[in-house]
Amino acid sequence: MNPSLILLIAVCESVGVGLVGAVVLRLLRRSPVGNSLIAVIVITVCGTNASTITVVLVTQSAEVPVVVTLLVNFVAGAVSLGIGLLLGRSVLKGSRRLADATRTFGVAQRFRLPDDPPSAEFAELARELRITSDKLEVSRRRERAVEQSRRQLVAWISHDLRSPLARLRAVAESIEDGVVGDLDDYLGRIRADTEHLTAMVDDLFQLSQIQTGTLRLNPREVALDDLVSDEAAGLDVLAAGRGVRLRARTVEPVTVRVDDRSMTRVFNNLLSNAIRYSPERTTVVVDVRAVNGWAVVSVSDECGGIPPQDLGSVFDMGWRGRKTKTGSGGGFGLTIVHGLVRAHGGHVSVRNVPGGCCFEVRLPRLR
Repeated sequence: MNPSLILLIAVCESVGVGLVGAVVLRLLRRSPVGNSLIAVIVITVCGTNASTITVVLVTQSAEVPVVVTLLVNFVAGAVSLGIGLLLGRSVLKGSRRLADATRTFGVAQRFRLPDDPPSAEFAELARELRITSDKLEVSRRRERAVEQSRRQLVAWISHDLRSPLARLRAVAESIEDGVVGDLDDYLGRIRADTEHLTAMVDDLFQLSQIQTGTLRLNPREVALDDLVSDEAAGLDVLAAGRGVRLRARTVEPVTVRVDDRSMTRVFNNLLSNAIRYSPERTTVVVDVRAVNGWAVVSVSDECGGIPPQDLGSVFDMGWRGRKTKTGSGGGFGLTIVHGLVRAHGGHVSVRNVPGGCCFEVRLPRLR
């Protein structure tokens, strides 16, 4: 047989084996990378041996001249080696795409999953990096929200401190200039502004304890219905002064294990807010119930409701959606309420009801 034809057969055989190998690697792209490497080696060896075997079968004799045999092996080996390098390069190309995506992860701060990873390990690694990217994106959004909240907090505190400090300065200058007519009246103003500033500092301190996890609670068994009833009775004067009726609708005996001072502040804040922001001749309703292992305290008012777009921000620092002309303080009350209830393993939520809104506190109930 013509040696040129033998060489052509060897080349075609090797290329055919290489094409089969490319298909095999394509099918193995979801398998471990070790399988792909083994396939590359086997395909390269088969490409070399298949050419020689085919030549022998075609010539119908194993007695092929040595020069032709060596030439066939050389050509088949060179072609098979080239095919092996190409097949191996496809595996390496996938790893490079993954490496490039990982490098851009740090720049773009978002991991882009490479198309068609060459092996199961690379695919799993890409999925884990994508999950990590999503978690980092959530953390970045939370960090931006906290930073924005911090800036708003500083702005609100600066605004709230400016008014009482300005009044204190004016009173001090009046006393210093000797133009004070009624000293007791001025002293009363100083005392009121001082108490206002003290309350803001106390709120900031407690809020700092809640956020840093250093809040210390002294829980004990408490009759929650009595705690809420006592707090409501203590606010009767405030309600009467604003022309608001404070009514207990459903009060069931419920026992919980809580820090009574902290929970007193929670219910004082919710009840006083409901009274302050309800119009005259309206009713604030309090319910204490036991529901499926929870002690539930509801405070409903007739304030007109909270805009739906603000319902998710009610417990954020400095939120003052309902505080207009009557608003005062640093806007930390509901944030502190949320933190104190969470510290007791409970939940606090708000929803709009006909004519107003309802704040609901859920605490684990003692069985």
